[in-house]
Amino acid sequence: MLRDKNLVPLSHQHQHALALCVRLDRALLAGEVDPVPWQAEIQQIVEQEIMIHFAAEEKEVFPAAKGDPELETVVEELIEEHGVLRALFARAMHRTLDTAGLKAFVATLSQHIRKEERQLFEGLQQRLSPEQMASIGKGLQQALADASSACILPNEATRLRAKS
Repeated sequence: MLRDKNLVPLSHQHQHALALCVRLDRALLAGEVDPVPWQAEIQQIVEQEIMIHFAAEEKEVFPAAKGDPELETVVEELIEEHGVLRALFARAMHRTLDTAGLKAFVATLSQHIRKEERQLFEGLQQRLSPEQMASIGKGLQQALADASSACILPNEATRLRAKS
């Protein structure tokens, strides 16, 4: 299903986070990974986008699911996952994620994003009126105003290089 224009800003941020997950997963599969620069990159995207993104979802999107038992269940799961992810973010900021922690980060964040996109966003688009979706969009526009509009690019230390 095509994403409703009012949810597109969140979907774009999801793409940024998934790109990080894909690059990190590839690096982990390729062999030894130095966790320190990856944790610095995680900290950067958390500070520039994800914390604002989570707050916007919790304030503007999650409440829109009230009254629908199926969506309320998904939202409860997503709120729990936000807690797990915040703990992983804190570990990255304190540079305490090892390789196993980085793998957990990739798995948890990518699964969480897919659940939001496939279950919550799809469900909202199917159940809410255009006026309700526009209301969410207006709230998100204001809530995301502080988020960086620039795509976060990999730094030299975390760029996956082909082995010679």
